[in-house]
Amino acid sequence: MSIAALGSHRATGLTITERFHAFDARNPHVYRALERMAARRLAAGDTRVSLKDLFEDLRRQLPYGVAGLNNNFTALYARRLIAAHPNWAGAFELRRRRAD
Repeated sequence: MSIAALGSHRATGLTITERFHAFDARNPHVYRALERMAARRLAAGDTRVSLKDLFEDLRRQLPYGVAGLNNNFTALYARRLIAAHPNWAGAFELRRRRAD
């Protein structure tokens, strides 16, 4: 199967950031769920939160998963959560972005 058949960004011409924004606009419930999950963990005393763990928890919680919830979006969701909740900045490990 070709990469184009899999619907990669090479086929669409969109960057990861563009695909993230499109996904986020179609699925605002995903951000809200991640925000609630992170808030619960921090309120329970966790000092570090892994967005990858939250993604997996979200996938298990939703009956049919979330079509298009791409692991490439974890850093972008972490940055969005920190932008909305600056006091959470220390809870997420961020690395320099190499791609758009």
